[in-house]
Parts: sequence; C-alpha cells; structure tokens
Amino acid sequence: MTLHLGFHGAAGTVTGSRHLVETDGTRVLVDAGMFQGLKELRQLNWRPPTFKPASLDHIVLTHTHIDHSGYLPRLVRDGFRGPVHCTPATLELARLLLLDAAKLQEEDADYANKKGFSKHTPALPLFTTGDAEAALERLGPVPYGTWFDLGAGVRARFHNAGHLLGSGMVEMRVEREARARTLVFSGDVGGFDMPLHTDPVPPPACDVLVIESTYGDRLHDRTPLPDQLRAPLLETLGRGGIVLVPAFAVGRAQQVVLLLGDMMKAGTLPPVTIHVDSPMAVDATRIYATHLRDHNLDEDLIQGLTSRLCPPTLRFHRTVEESRALNDLPGPRVIISASGMLTGGRVLHHLARLLPDDRNLILMVGYQAAGTRGRALLEGARSLKIHGSEVPVTARCIALHGLSGHGDSDELMRWLRSGGIKPKAVFVTHGEPAAATALARRIAEDRSTRTFEPRLGAVFDLDAILYP
Repeated sequence: MTLHLGFHGAAGTVTGSRHLVETDGTRVLVDAGMFQGLKELRQLNWRPPTFKPASLDHIVLTHTHIDHSGYLPRLVRDGFRGPVHCTPATLELARLLLLDAAKLQEEDADYANKKGFSKHTPALPLFTTGDAEAALERLGPVPYGTWFDLGAGVRARFHNAGHLLGSGMVEMRVEREARARTLVFSGDVGGFDMPLHTDPVPPPACDVLVIESTYGDRLHDRTPLPDQLRAPLLETLGRGGIVLVPAFAVGRAQQVVLLLGDMMKAGTLPPVTIHVDSPMAVDATRIYATHLRDHNLDEDLIQGLTSRLCPPTLRFHRTVEESRALNDLPGPRVIISASGMLTGGRVLHHLARLLPDDRNLILMVGYQAAGTRGRALLEGARSLKIHGSEVPVTARCIALHGLSGHGDSDELMRWLRSGGIKPKAVFVTHGEPAAATALARRIAEDRSTRTFEPRLGAVFDLDAILYP
C-alpha cells in the first residue's frame, strides 16, 4: 500500500504546520497553520499549497494557535469540504482565534487600500469572516483518548500535549494488508511543572514520530517564577507604579493572572487590582473556566467555591470605554493586555502612557520576535514609535523567563524518554534549522534511531523507510 508523509509547512521554520498523510484510500492533513514572522514567510500564505485543498478527505488539528490552525479558512475557501477533527476545547478556542484572524486580515486589506501601498488593486484579505465561519462549521469535537475514523483503514486519537487548553498530540494508526503502522504527531509539546497546564503525557509507541523543535537547541531559565517577579514587582508597586504586562490573550494571560493571584494569596505581593484589558482574553478566560476539571489543566484550580483563575482583585475590561477608563486610574495596579509582542492592540495605548514614567514597569512574559517593539524594549531602546509618535522609554523593562508554552531541549527529550519508545524514524519539524539539527542529533544518539530534517515540500515514502 501507499503510505506517504509530506511536509508542506513548519519545515525549516517554526510556523505554518501542515503535514499530509497519504494512503491508497485517504488523504489526511495534520494541522493547517499560517506562516508567520518574516515577510518572506508570510508571503507563502498567498501561494497555492502544493496539494489541492479539494483533494483532502480529513483535517486533524493538534491545537488552535494560528500557526497550526490559521490557514483552515483559506483551505475551505479554496475547496476543502471534509470534516475537521479537534478536541472540544480546541473547537471553542478556534472560534475566538479564527474570527479574530479574519478580522485582522480584513482590516489589513482595508488599510492597504486606504494608503495605496499594496501591489494588488484592490488589496484583498487572505480570508474573510465568512470564510472563517464556514471553516468553523466543519469542526467536530473528539475527547482525548477516543478513536475516530479517517477512512481506508486509518484512525486516530488525541493525547494531552500540555501546551495549551485542548492541545493534543495525534496518534494515527494505519492498518491495511495485514500490516499496521503507527504515526505520532507531537503538535507543540508543553513544558513540565508549568502553571495552569498539566505535563504532557508520554508519547504512545509508534513507528514514526513527527516532533516539534522550537527550542531544540536551548534551555529555559529554571529560576522559580515567583523568585523572578517578587523584587521588581514590590519595588514598582511600592512606589505607586503600574505594571504593564503585554500577554497573548489565550493561555499566557491566564497563566499570568494565576501566578500573580497565587503570590498575593501567599502574601509575597500586596493585594493590588489586576486588570485584564482584552476582549479575547476575557473570552478565553471564560472558556478556561468551563474546563477547570479537564485533564490537561491543573487539578487544584478550584479551591472551595472559587477558582484560582479569578482571584479577588481581578477585573475584566471588554469595551473600549472600559479600557479608556484605565487611563484615569493611578497606581499601584497591574494591567494585562494584548498583544504579547507589542505589535498592535489596546496594549499600545497603555504603553504610550506608561513608558515615559520611571515609576512604572513593563513586564515581558513571552518570546519577542526580531523587529517587534517587545524585542526593541528588551534590547534597550530609548524610544519607541507608537501611533506615529516617538515615545521616550523611561519605565523599567524586564523579561520573565520560563513561562514558554514549549518545552526546551531537555524537556523534549524527557517527554520522548517518558514513553520508553524508540521509533524507527523521527522527523524533526517546527524549528529553525539550528534548533532542528541540534534536537535531531540528540534524538539519534539517545534513541539510536534515524532522524530526518525535512525541507519545505518534501514527501517521504514511509514504507521504504520502515521496510527497506
């Protein structure tokens, strides 16, 4: 039988995850991600994929981050008509993220037309709100551990990957001609002992493993998070300053609230008001709150009649008017707002107001890509251009280390060893070349197995690899 595995994204780079499994009777795409980051990567979203969307029979989503799900509306627009399988929480979060991505696409196209800088007339969005709605209608929820049929003797199930609410590695079983093969797609693998999300479960036994390598050549700072925060936060709040936390609305904002709330309850921080100023973060917190007893969230999030996700001093701000009202409130207080890299959104209005005051603190809690305002702050910029004006940087700016949603090199190896498995072939993806190469070498030496670092568009005959 035919068993091919193609890499149409997240190969030689960190984004755009799209892995295509082809057998004689079915074609299954694992993840449908958008390329993000540098311009040359973003332009790949506009090229026709190297497969025909209408030829796909199924799509399986490991989780809802845009680099794994954001291309789905475009695939539906271009002819995909099959079912999309995901966990129940992924379905709920997808409505937030895909509709927001569509809105941004439409706004970018409108802005390009208004300013006249597009090469195309008129500039068009990659996909529209209508495309996102059509894609969402194709999503069907499947609980962890439940097998679902992908046709032609192929079935799959999800296992908790510990990365995000609803995130799952995919175990795919291919059974035909009295021969069975098992493929495992890691999706994004979370770290161990992280706040909010539980540890990733051990990978199931498999013949072929496709593993991410975002931090394949790096180690996270192991200094306990409260120990990193205590001194700078006490100094800022003690002098009546405001702590501004740019944070991704889904996952990261909730982790920060949990961390700060726990520190206040323990008495290591004073009980100041925490403002979450992001409609998406508000909605995401509501979704998290409905899954408090799920197996991929910490068991002790509910204590008595309250949730640690909603400490007593927490306040939510959804409307523009509520956001503007924060401008009139003095410190000490904490404001959490999106976006996480200071590329846009409400957080820029707070940043412009708070940066020139040395009483305030800007706390970066996630990866800051090259070319973003967040990276500029961490590299010591003396001013930032915000809404057309140069704003002086007088406030203190620091980074919190160790809150990444991705496991580092040691944690990826710990996860791999936890299953005690030795796949016959390992494909290292979703990483920059140096990171992928470093992890591939570690796996090859540790597991005594063949490793591959696929390039974009590469297709492998798995039978030829497994049964040479």
